[in-house]
Formats: sequence, structure tokens, C-alpha cells
Amino acid sequence: MTEKPIVAVKRTRPETVLDDIAETMERARFREFLDPAATVILKDNISWHFPFLSANTTPWQLEGVIRALRDAGYHDIVCVQNETVVTNAFKGERMNKYVPILEKYKVPVLYNFRESDMRWIRYAPKAKMRVLGDIFPDGIRIPEYFIGKNIVHLPTVKCHIYTGTTGAMKNAFGGLLTTRRHYTHSVIHETLNDLLDIQKEIHAGIFAVMDGTVCGDGPGPRTMRPVEKDLMLASADCTAIDAVAAKMMGFDPMNLDFIRIAHESGLGKGRLEEIDVVGEDISRENWEFTVGNNTASRVGNFIWFGPLKPLQNLFFRTPLVYLFVFGSFFYHDYIYWPLRAKPQMESFKKTGKWGRLFDSYPA
Repeated sequence: MTEKPIVAVKRTRPETVLDDIAETMERARFREFLDPAATVILKDNISWHFPFLSANTTPWQLEGVIRALRDAGYHDIVCVQNETVVTNAFKGERMNKYVPILEKYKVPVLYNFRESDMRWIRYAPKAKMRVLGDIFPDGIRIPEYFIGKNIVHLPTVKCHIYTGTTGAMKNAFGGLLTTRRHYTHSVIHETLNDLLDIQKEIHAGIFAVMDGTVCGDGPGPRTMRPVEKDLMLASADCTAIDAVAAKMMGFDPMNLDFIRIAHESGLGKGRLEEIDVVGEDISRENWEFTVGNNTASRVGNFIWFGPLKPLQNLFFRTPLVYLFVFGSFFYHDYIYWPLRAKPQMESFKKTGKWGRLFDSYPA
């Protein structure tokens, strides 16, 4: 009989959050899944370089995980950042206050998009790829640095315009795919499962610590409504932790294609009855989150999933893509952030305990 994967869920508060993260990791038995002889890659999640709580890895999430790993004897730790066409990694790690934490604990940072930091190599997966082989016919490329190392994903609990929810499984999207990853959006659910197959082949160990202290309701990963839920989650099963988070947000995990495919493929557990949830009782949790739409999703749905889908190569594999990149960048950074998100976050910080904890971290 196959043992159920553990997803640890713990209610927390700012005064105890660092210790609570360590306890949550212990309950999920992280030492059993991370090779103590291998480097641990911390793969944080910067969905937006601006400090919008719920969109990005929180500073206490990053610090708590580093402390727990160090206390358990994992001293070879490195943080790896990726960049997207609309997100600046250097700006993101500064504005979200990661830099002082990484310097405090002497954790080096590598950038997967910088040639001096890591080389991208062709990789031939042992598992049969669902879509990546067709999307990248010249060969699937991954960072050579990732091979043989542990990885700890640091996502947040939030909605996403193309996958419904996003978490540990999608956190590999930026780390393992090049800046051409937008080619995969029309088959995003299958892509995430191809990446999970690859992760299981190349990593010495996989673990996830998910921040649910402030969660994102609405058209994520950027244009959301932050909601305090005071939770931390941890698991070695990326599918199971995403399923538990989805359930609490109010979604049926098996109705989310990326979770269903992973469950049916044997890559993880998506059915709640097949997951051992320890710590908090989540049976009554239903936050009634909804994804909704924003400008980016309306355009994307029309092109990636709608009547213009046959023309997506023209839009996204030619210089025309830069029009969409500029449009998204300009809208999010110069319209939505100053007019909506920044005032929203300033108001949230005045009334929310997690916003005050964020402000207490050194810039």
C-alpha cells in the first residue's frame, strides 16, 4: 500500500512565523526528502518585482526556510532567480527585501538568465513529454546547474488567470524554461507536468514551503486582492500541496487540469482523500476565491485559447511578441501599479499585521 503524501498546514502569526515555518517543515518530514550531501537550491517566486503581498515569496518565508535548513545541517544553500519578459529579477529581490536576508545568512544568489552563472544544455528526458518536445523541436534546454541538486520551491497561495491557481508545480516554470517559456501558454497544464517529470529526473530532492499568510484572490499572479489567512504549508509532493491550497481557496483540485493530469500520471496526489493533511483541520476551509479576468487574460484567452489560436506562432514567435511584452509591462508597471496596486498595498499595510511585518524588514 502506497503511503499518503503529507501536507503540513499550520496557523501562524508574525511573532512566531519563523519558528512556525520550521515546525511545518518538520511535520512534512523535509529531512527525508532533501539529500544532506547535495546543494539546496531555493527557488523563490517573484511574480512581480513590485512588493505586492500575495504575489511574491515573502521575506519571512525566505528567512524561515533558510533558518530551518541551517538548523538541520544543510549549509550548502543557494538562491536562484529567473527573469521574465515583464519582471526584473534584480529589482524584485531588492523591493521584496530578499537581499538583506540573503546577505545576513550568507546565501549566494545565482541568476539562470546570466551566462556567467549557469549554462543551458540540451536535456533528453527519460519520461515521454506531453508537449515540450513539440514546442521546442530543436531540443529541450535546462540549466545544467540544477542537475543533481535539491530544490525547495517557495510559492504563495494565489489564483492565476491561466491555471486557476498557482503554486509549487508552476514555480518550476521560470527556473527550468528559458525566456521563450511563453510558447507554452496554450498548453500550460501539460507543460507543468512535463516539468514535474523533468524535476523528478534531475533533482536530488524536491520540497515546497508555501506562504498562505497573505493569499491572492482574483486575476493573479499580479492583479489580485490580498487576503490575510495566517497559514504556512509544506510538503514534498508539489501536486498535493497545490491541491490542498486549491481546496482552501474554494476550488475542486481535480477540476484544475494541471493537478488532474499529475494525479492521473502518478506524479503526485491531487485527490484530498489520498493526502495526509497534518496540523490544521482544513475540512471547512472554503474561501470562495474567484479568478476573474484582467486585461492580460482577456487578450491571452482570445489568442492562446480563442479564435486566434491558429495565429499564435505569428504573434509570439516573431518580433510582434515585443508589442505584447511592452503592452503588459507598461500596463502593469505604469498604470496598474501606481493607480491601483500601490494604493491598495499601502492601505493593506496600515491595517494588516503582515504588512507591518513586511515593513519591519530592512530594505
